[in-house]
Amino acid sequence: MPQDEDIDDLVRLLRRHEREARGWPGAQSDTVLAEVSGRGASTHRHQMVRDREGNARAWLSLHDRAAGRVLVGVTLDPDLPDAEADPLAEWAFTRVEELGRELLGERGMQRTQLDSGAFADDHRQQRWLRAHGYDHVRDWWQMTRAVDPEVDAEPPELREGVQISRVRQDDDVGMPAEEDLRAVHLVLEQSFADHFNSYRETFEEFVSRLREDPGHRWDHWWLATVDGEPAGAVVASISRGSVGQEGTASPDSSYIDYIGVHRRARGRGVAKGLLRTVIADAAARGRASVELEVDADSPTGADGLYRSLGWETKYVTQSWHRALTDDPRGDQ
Repeated sequence: MPQDEDIDDLVRLLRRHEREARGWPGAQSDTVLAEVSGRGASTHRHQMVRDREGNARAWLSLHDRAAGRVLVGVTLDPDLPDAEADPLAEWAFTRVEELGRELLGERGMQRTQLDSGAFADDHRQQRWLRAHGYDHVRDWWQMTRAVDPEVDAEPPELREGVQISRVRQDDDVGMPAEEDLRAVHLVLEQSFADHFNSYRETFEEFVSRLREDPGHRWDHWWLATVDGEPAGAVVASISRGSVGQEGTASPDSSYIDYIGVHRRARGRGVAKGLLRTVIADAAARGRASVELEVDADSPTGADGLYRSLGWETKYVTQSWHRALTDDPRGDQ
């Protein structure tokens, strides 16, 4: 189990992996710390492997995201040759199954979905996933849009009957109004009901999971109404800029974690209004860009809207899934 003193080595391991698999590093210490010992630690399981010289060579993590969903991360040192990496990967993915069954037992469930991923160009990771029963089920476009503080700061023009506002906050304690948070959760649940891999997540799971992210801020939640009824919502966060090898830091960006519009309100310009709202907020805060992820096979054609507003694909990731049961003989 990694400790706080292992954080720097884990970040270096992740950054080496990202540089090799994607072309540039992006891992941040605050994110890793949150998973290992911070707010997100209670829903994560970890194991770290060092070699005889003390170098970090592997890190595996499981995130008990919600009932029936476990996010899996297996990161191996890209500098290891296949002759050393393959046996280590065999151990790591076997250990993932063991830890996954522990989570099943704690939840009193018989079945869950292991959800792992890979960069589109990381063929070695894909080979390991395939060898351990995972199926490549989806591609995701990681998109970015540059923000111009002079052009993008204006609030969006909304169609008649459409209103967009931040979730209300209690001035005395600074916490958001639970009524608004529940409205955001409900409209997102309804908006994604017909999307790939949609599943029911309780309000408590939804809020707790988002708060685990070090970039989470309550003032990055917006709710849209049409004729007074909740119709759309967006939840965004801060994506910290990275520090390059020369010590130069890139500016922070805004990241859209979720954006959804209820089916009854589609065609009213709600999604465009929400996107423009996030862009204007990012411009006002001096952010460099707004980033998001979109399903490459989105049933709503969301990527077309994003491209029309200036988003471009920066890189591609993949989802790999495997069913896990409490009995190894029942896995498929």
